[in-house]
Amino acid sequence: MQKIILASQSPRRKQLLQWAEVDFDIIVSDSDESYPEGLSFEETAIYIARNKAIAVSKISGQALPVLAADTIVVCNGTILGKPKDRNDAIQILKQLSGTSHQVITGVVIHFQKKEIAFADITTVEFHELTGAQIIFYIDKYKPYDKAGAYAIQEWIGVVGIKSINGDFYNVMGLPVSRVLQELGQLGTNN
Repeated sequence: MQKIILASQSPRRKQLLQWAEVDFDIIVSDSDESYPEGLSFEETAIYIARNKAIAVSKISGQALPVLAADTIVVCNGTILGKPKDRNDAIQILKQLSGTSHQVITGVVIHFQKKEIAFADITTVEFHELTGAQIIFYIDKYKPYDKAGAYAIQEWIGVVGIKSINGDFYNVMGLPVSRVLQELGQLGTNN
């Protein structure tokens, strides 16, 4: 497969591409993560990812495919972003405790004036979490850079997840298998 550009600083997305043995460089650009009202949750994630892809494509000159992604967590019809602080993280995990929520990753790939955009949805259900479990996780793992205030591959995922319906790696931040299929459709395979 041809080398790509990952438009993300996420260590999880980097790790997933490394596991898939994809050759890539990382280029990031500050892009606006706000979005217009009235978009569906899937459209919201794609909109933010598209802004990232466009910004990095301008920097890179579009010689290589640019892969951008944005992951949001939706619970009870509300987007739960990255926690602002410890108290916010506690409230987010209390909201997720004992319920199911959707993890939606919007993916945009730009290459030679072509664009592929899609959203992948995984439903995650938590067991009822105790206050002590929530405090332990937040204080030890400090999930302040994660939508929904958790990372499925950390302690909270091991002890707190009751079920997953969809792509596990989507919850980590990138539905890698589908990304590889879409890159193949763009004609980036050697």
